[in-house]
Amino acid sequence: MHLADLHFLKRRAARPMSRDKSDLLLLLFSCALTIAPHIGHLPGWITAACATLLLWRGWIAFRGNRMPPRWLLLPLAVAAMGSVFLSYKTIFGRDAGVAMLTLLLALKLLEMHAKRDLFVALFLSFFLILAGFFYSQSIGAALMAIVALIAILTTQLSFQYTGTVPPLAHRLRLGALIVALAAPLTVALFLLFPRIQGPLWGTPDDAPASRSGLSENMRPGDISRLALSDEIAFRVKFKDPTPPQSMLYWRGVVLGVYDGRTWSPLPAHMRYNRRIVINMRGAPIHYEVTLEPHGHRWLFALEAPRALPHLEGNRASITPELQLLASHAINDRVRYDAVSHVDFDLQPDETALFLQRWLELPPGFNPRTLELAARLRLQNSSKPELIATVLRLFREQPFRYTLEPPPLGKHAVDEFLFSTRAGFCEHYSGAFVVLMRALGIPARVVTGYQGGEINPADGYLTVRQSDAHAWAEVWLDKRGWIRVDPTAVVSPGRIERNLGSVIPRRALGGLITLDGSGNALVTQLQRLRLNWEAVANAWNQWVLNYTPQKQKNFFSALGFENADWRTMAAIMFVVGAIVTAAVVLPLILRQQKRDPLDAVYRLFCKRLARQGYPRASHEGPRAYGSRLTAADSPLPAARKTAVARFLELYEIARYGAPEKASPSLLLQLKNLLSECR
Repeated sequence: MHLADLHFLKRRAARPMSRDKSDLLLLLFSCALTIAPHIGHLPGWITAACATLLLWRGWIAFRGNRMPPRWLLLPLAVAAMGSVFLSYKTIFGRDAGVAMLTLLLALKLLEMHAKRDLFVALFLSFFLILAGFFYSQSIGAALMAIVALIAILTTQLSFQYTGTVPPLAHRLRLGALIVALAAPLTVALFLLFPRIQGPLWGTPDDAPASRSGLSENMRPGDISRLALSDEIAFRVKFKDPTPPQSMLYWRGVVLGVYDGRTWSPLPAHMRYNRRIVINMRGAPIHYEVTLEPHGHRWLFALEAPRALPHLEGNRASITPELQLLASHAINDRVRYDAVSHVDFDLQPDETALFLQRWLELPPGFNPRTLELAARLRLQNSSKPELIATVLRLFREQPFRYTLEPPPLGKHAVDEFLFSTRAGFCEHYSGAFVVLMRALGIPARVVTGYQGGEINPADGYLTVRQSDAHAWAEVWLDKRGWIRVDPTAVVSPGRIERNLGSVIPRRALGGLITLDGSGNALVTQLQRLRLNWEAVANAWNQWVLNYTPQKQKNFFSALGFENADWRTMAAIMFVVGAIVTAAVVLPLILRQQKRDPLDAVYRLFCKRLARQGYPRASHEGPRAYGSRLTAADSPLPAARKTAVARFLELYEIARYGAPEKASPSLLLQLKNLLSECR
């Protein structure tokens, strides 16, 4: 490259960007911020198409090229809509609608020819921000929406300036100020607008998204796959002293059918309705559960719940196996109160007919396990002795607790007990139950969660997917079903503390191990994580969980008992008017009063500018009048007289004695202004 070319490029780089280009760049950035939260749930081709269209629009602006013709944009739009239909098999519904809205915003940027098109693009952005709450209502999503909103308002303000444009920082502050001024009214409407039953951000026809977590079946490796997941399953706020970690068994799904590989619940034809008998001992434990959506009907509570929890619009029930179920799948965050006893006897009077269902084993599987059970029955007579012998086997033999056990074949229990001896909780509970049934002891697998982590920032116990656990229950005469956890024998730390004491968590892609070793960085990361989770939990409790019942309680606290929607609406309008006045009136009172003389003079200059005679920024009234009334001025003679007289009177009123600025003089100026049209 020649030296002259280098100098040319330097001069071009140093040249300030034109206003049109800077405004367009701000518009493209705002649209990108609006589209960004949707990337996670849009098909990859839509994200790529939007990025291409935005880059194309920027390239057109910077190169000074012509906008694409309609004959090109129309096939693009038709192809985009057709691709949406092929991806979703419909053009209706939440997902397809959001996809089409995103593509329309990107395509609209290539079809902007007037200020009206700009406003269409900005309003599409507003709708797209709202659509983001269909997918996430987290505090992070709300902050992202506020940032995008400020960017859009800043863009809208930038396009409104006709003269000198303030710096970008000033425009950003003004956009943020507009959002801040709207915040009080937003809070008032949030609290007072009559609530409807069900989620605010949702549509009835949208299918629930698949959720991670426990399954209704259990195979070797199912629960171990959740062990490294920090996703929160539910949070618990204890109203009584928190029980020891080893007593925190959160009961979920009860499994009783084994086909040699998979554990599953008893089918409906193998169940019958019977009375639930629970002999509870000790003081009850009161607590509140905030359950995250998981897409199933299961509710979680400490063993054993004393009463059914109450869910608004979703009735709870309990099975004879002590499994809590909601009438509808949990697709939204729910909160319920519960009372439990951790010391109890369950179904001590179970019938032999029903117990037979918990003794069945598939034929042709695990012959060595059956042979071991036969030997143990010859050596021990009572059921408690047999249980103790099997637990001693797990304790004394070289069994290992690991997330990466070797794969198992057809005779999975045989291979685990006699060969690999390495597994996670599902391996130990499953093998233990098979051994118990082979010994003639009714047994079943229970899956749920064990333990949890107290967050010192807010006092909530956080139960994560990594706390998923499987244990066993056996039935003994006069005692009923009792819990036996073989994992506690092999790895006591897992039960007495938590999984992190056995398998430390990792952060930053595995670069840092959160093992509580005392490292300052690790400690700080753990503190930050707990603080953020406390903030997110407060957002969930006080904002997202503001239900119709809570709103009624809020109105009751204000003195309006049993307020209906009409009362709520009336209060909302009154409070909204008061809040609006409190925000607007100070702005009006602080606004500088406009001088009527200046207002008439500005209107005079504006009218002359529209006629092709603008006032230069350095010209005062006299210089401006001299130029307008000069002999070579193309202004008509009659208008020159009116202009000269107007400016003469304005100069007297503005710069002469104050008493000369009388109302009659102002009236004369307005009359002369009409003659200058």
